Amino acid sequence: MSDRRNPFEDFDVSRVPSPCFVVDEVAVERNLKILNRVQKESGAKVLAALKAFSMWNLAPRVSKYLSGTCASGLHEARLGREEYGGEVHVFSAAYTETDLREILEIADHVVFNSFGQWQRFQPLLKAAKEVRPQLQFGLRINPQHSEGDVAIYDPCAPCSRLGIPLSQFEGQSLAGITGLHFHTLCEQGVEPLKRTLAAVEAQFGDVLHKMQWVNFGGGHHITRPDYHVDELIERVKTFSEKYNVQVFLEPGEAVAIHTGVLVSEVLDLTWNDMNLAILDTSATCHMPDTLEMPYRADILGAGLPEQYSHTYRLGGMTCLAGDVIGDYSFNQPLKVGERLVFDDMSHYTMVKTTTFNGINLPAIATWNSETDELRLVKQFGYDDFKSRLS
Repeated sequence: MSDRRNPFEDFDVSRVPSPCFVVDEVAVERNLKILNRVQKESGAKVLAALKAFSMWNLAPRVSKYLSGTCASGLHEARLGREEYGGEVHVFSAAYTETDLREILEIADHVVFNSFGQWQRFQPLLKAAKEVRPQLQFGLRINPQHSEGDVAIYDPCAPCSRLGIPLSQFEGQSLAGITGLHFHTLCEQGVEPLKRTLAAVEAQFGDVLHKMQWVNFGGGHHITRPDYHVDELIERVKTFSEKYNVQVFLEPGEAVAIHTGVLVSEVLDLTWNDMNLAILDTSATCHMPDTLEMPYRADILGAGLPEQYSHTYRLGGMTCLAGDVIGDYSFNQPLKVGERLVFDDMSHYTMVKTTTFNGINLPAIATWNSETDELRLVKQFGYDDFKSRLS
């Protein structure tokens, strides 16, 4: 997607254990500077979506450039408050009363997914507002306008449980609601956002004029090399001025696009109608989006099947028959003990790992591609597996 050379082509993979996520601090900061420019020039506030990338070891760097974090529940909200600082915004498809009580003590914006929950918790919300007058409440709307290509990631698909359609606003009071939140994008540019805004304005224009803030949600690939940043800035400014609202953006992937890799190792080589390689990295445990979305993860130096001389089907070490990462070709035959590097593995990877089958979680390291400084942040073991169970 870019002519920029991948710095991980120069990284010595023998310096880290396997498997291991390695995140380049320089690349993260480069993304953050772009997002910060959007804030400064558009007037929007950009929040880091912790659901996509919550490596809080880098929180000081993130908080230097962004306005805060957005969370999908209590634990992410606590992480945002404790480690990142700035504003903490929370949306959940539904809150338990226990979680909401704690969220109301630490969040700045709390967004509800239905009028039912908003009304049910009124005594709790009013009491929290008296203690913390700065607390703001919002509603997530569903403009019933789909932009995503992948059904599992389309929050506006028919019968979606996410957001309130316009028909459900009839007869409802908006007293106490100061903002609206919507989310339609997934790894997309400005044009899908413009179409979404047109749908939102057409349906909710009367409501927008009553609001103080509007959250455009996530899915904006702002730091992708071909993203039209200037156009986004102008669109945000136009919307803000038209409705006299504070706009929020909450990208997750944009913070971490092309910032990290997953180092893995070949454990065994077998054959069953084709060459097979079993890795210490698992699709289901370590990169589940390759199965859920699905998508094909890139490997540095590898190609499509048959593109190079030696093609292998790569799979994980779990008992799941479908734990298959994909088919790849290489210039040379693979060897047991050889390291493979999966590219662009920072976002929606670390946050989704599991210990299914008791498979160990990948270690986590930070690397500075300018100074070559490497730091092993965390390694996992049996206790991490055991402590999740009882």
